[in-house]
Amino acid sequence: MQLRDNYQYQAISTATTTQVDTGQGQLIAIIVGETAAGAISIIDNTSGSTANIGAFKASIVEGTYWFLCQYAAGLRIITAGASKITVIYSPI
Repeated sequence: MQLRDNYQYQAISTATTTQVDTGQGQLIAIIVGETAAGAISIIDNTSGSTANIGAFKASIVEGTYWFLCQYAAGLRIITAGASKITVIYSPI
């Protein structure tokens, strides 16, 4: 897998469902800016809530979590609490 240089970001700071991207792309990393207030689900789809890329438990500590993986249908993030995260991704 080659990384692309057209990285984009989406900041999320509330308990919500965020459709970060639709279609194919690459999830580069998720930056957790403060200890997560709730679980975070990472989904390859444009609907649903089943975490098929990954999930963070509530209270995961601050840091950069690298994924470097592709998604096929879209990138959807569900935050169960008001966690301050930034999703770094690259649409294809």
